[in-house]
This record gives sequence, C-alpha cells and structure tokens, in this order.
Amino acid sequence: MNATITKFGYPATLIREYRHWLVLLRPAQPTLGSLVLAARSDATAFGDLPPEAHAELALVTRAIETALATAVSHDKLNYLMLMMVDPHVHFHVIPRYEGSRARGGAVFTDAGWPKLPDLGAAITLDAAAVADLVGWLGGSWPD
Repeated sequence: MNATITKFGYPATLIREYRHWLVLLRPAQPTLGSLVLAARSDATAFGDLPPEAHAELALVTRAIETALATAVSHDKLNYLMLMMVDPHVHFHVIPRYEGSRARGGAVFTDAGWPKLPDLGAAITLDAAAVADLVGWLGGSWPD
C-alpha cells in the first residue's frame, strides 16, 4: 500500500476494497461517516491513473453514496481532492448535513454547514471508535 493509505490507518480503517480503490474511514471525522477514497496505485496525479481506475470510480462512488445515505442521511456529499500533504491520489469524502448526528456517545456537528466543510473541527477517533464506525458503515454497504 502507498504511504497515503497507510497514513489514514490502513488496515484498521478499511471499509471496502476494490481492484483500484480502497474506501477507508477517515480517522478524524469532521462529520459522521467521513471517508477517504484512496487509489491503490502510486500515482500522485489523478490523470496518471489507468483508465480502468477511472471506470471503476463510478461503481465505487455509487456504493459510497448509497451506504452513506443509509447510515448518515446526509443532505449533500463533498468529494475533496486536496493532496497537499499526502501525495497519492485520494479524495476526502465528507457527508454534509444541517445539525448533528450521534454515534457511540459522540456528537458530530457539521461546523461548516452550509458553506465549506470545517476539517479543523474534526473529532479524532480512538481505536475502539474506528472499529465501531468501520463495522457500522461496512454494514450499510450495498452488495
């Protein structure tokens, strides 16, 4: 796995694995259900991914959107491709909603709603919370 995937807690944060992509729980949650969609390749530019990875992205994003709609009941979904610190191709997938959502005794408020997501307001999860959210979101995944 590339260094970006490892930095986001793989394998403990792994929710789903595809041929070209991994869906990881984002260990710092600006909103409940925040994910990292990471390319398995060592590419550091989106355009450098093989055509098959781009084609598979349609399948993966549909699954993400279905799972998060079920689990989080978000109003919007933001895909942020920042790649400023972590160089390999990846998106931060941030469910957006008015108000808050609760899980495992924690309350997740969308501090940026309805404007830009406030990534600095994220709740950092401990290992038990990561395992709980990985299992919960994985259970919402479509077949």
